[in-house]
Amino acid sequence: MYKAFLIKYGEIGVKGKNRHLFEDALCKQIRNSLKRVEGDFSVTKENGRVYVEALSDYDYEDALKAIQSVFGIVGICPMIQVEDEGFDELAKVVVGHIKETYPDKKITFKVDARRARKNYPLNSMEINMKMGEKILEAFEEQGMRVDVHHPDIFVNIEIRSKINIYSQEIKGMGGMPVGTNGKAMLLLSGGIDSPVAGYMAAKRGVTIDAVYFHAPPYTSERAKQKVIDLARLVSRYTGSIALNVVNFTDIQLYIYEKCPHDELTIIMKRFMYRIAQALAEKSGALALVTGESIGQVSSQTLQSLAVINEVAVMPVIRPLVSFDKQEIIDISEAIGTYETSIQPFEDCCTTFVAKHPVTKPNSKVIHKSEEKLSEKIDELVKTALETVETIIVE
Repeated sequence: MYKAFLIKYGEIGVKGKNRHLFEDALCKQIRNSLKRVEGDFSVTKENGRVYVEALSDYDYEDALKAIQSVFGIVGICPMIQVEDEGFDELAKVVVGHIKETYPDKKITFKVDARRARKNYPLNSMEINMKMGEKILEAFEEQGMRVDVHHPDIFVNIEIRSKINIYSQEIKGMGGMPVGTNGKAMLLLSGGIDSPVAGYMAAKRGVTIDAVYFHAPPYTSERAKQKVIDLARLVSRYTGSIALNVVNFTDIQLYIYEKCPHDELTIIMKRFMYRIAQALAEKSGALALVTGESIGQVSSQTLQSLAVINEVAVMPVIRPLVSFDKQEIIDISEAIGTYETSIQPFEDCCTTFVAKHPVTKPNSKVIHKSEEKLSEKIDELVKTALETVETIIVE
């Protein structure tokens, strides 16, 4: 029935003179998302409106799901778009729309007309009244009533170059279109938190690349594949992700050999940050993104985060910093990453975790421990960066 969608956006509408840049980015992301739907689509913008039009046969549910995955959209309205052939013809289309869309006519309605094209012979109030009469004439005997305060449905009619008719608004994900707020490097593990953090950073318009620290043979190829699978799931919302796989084994073993075991996780994460920053600078990313949440584990106490953060030369974005675990799980289930995240394949952090890790590390003590690594660590980091495997995940 529907050959077109009216796309409503939120924050973009307050962007002033730069709004067209955000609208263009939104249209680009919608086109990219619709590439995974069979059929041909046109995505256009016109005077504060974004339209998606199906140019061929298509699967309605698949198209709707693809559009819903685009950040920046607050509402999706399946609509009928017609040429102006006079009010009587318009009334026939509106009545037909209600007849097909609402089998149960024991509902209340309100007509909400907007006349953007001022040469239309009726003003908005006159359209509301006359169209309301036509709808009652067709369905009053079946129980349909007018309620201007709390109607069950709004019958929206927009008089523009063409006439838009819609009565449903399907909720979008909000946020900002990906690509409007720079690029960041996500530290992606195989856990629950980091994919959610990447999703939430992307919701604010950030383009995402990712780095995964692999430690064969202590972590398996299946653990690596799990992270690739997670990146692919996240890419439904972010667009393609350049996933950098870093061989971290030699660095971890050297830290394990030279440093106190209760400091292992802190020191390993400091080197992960250093490597992630080097990759970020190479790719043009402006910040790191992590899935850390205050107090969730020993390396995420405020004291631990402060010591780890010392090595950061660029901003570290922690979208989940104040979330509890259940809130994070709820989001991971909603975006489809949870079932993959809980697959039982260990990542490098869990493999080398200490039995009794320090929870309140002292910066001076950590610096002293890292001095024990001076003989080989720079060369090991250099080798890790030179042997990075980059996988484009879509």
